[in-house]
Amino acid sequence: MDKIQIEERIIELLKTVYDPEIPVNVYDLGLIYRIELSDDLTQLDVDMTMTAPTCPMADFMMEDVRQKLETIEGLKTVNVNLVFEPEWTQDMMSEEAKLELGLL
Repeated sequence: MDKIQIEERIIELLKTVYDPEIPVNVYDLGLIYRIELSDDLTQLDVDMTMTAPTCPMADFMMEDVRQKLETIEGLKTVNVNLVFEPEWTQDMMSEEAKLELGLL
């Protein structure tokens, strides 16, 4: 796979991870802040946040993201980092997520 195919697969997989308390995937919720693929396409670094710093499902969701991304052929290392800067707000959600949650 080339870089564009891998990046498309990353987003596809991220859209299969859901916050158990919200019926929207982590990508459309705007919880993914950074996706960085190494030049040799073997290392992936992802920065993500939670809707609240005290989210009881943070460990579960981060592990779900990591496990799904590790299925991408060619990746040797997947690092999922929990960050809280900038603080998440509803403005970070996609239009689809806002629509799904009745915010539009």
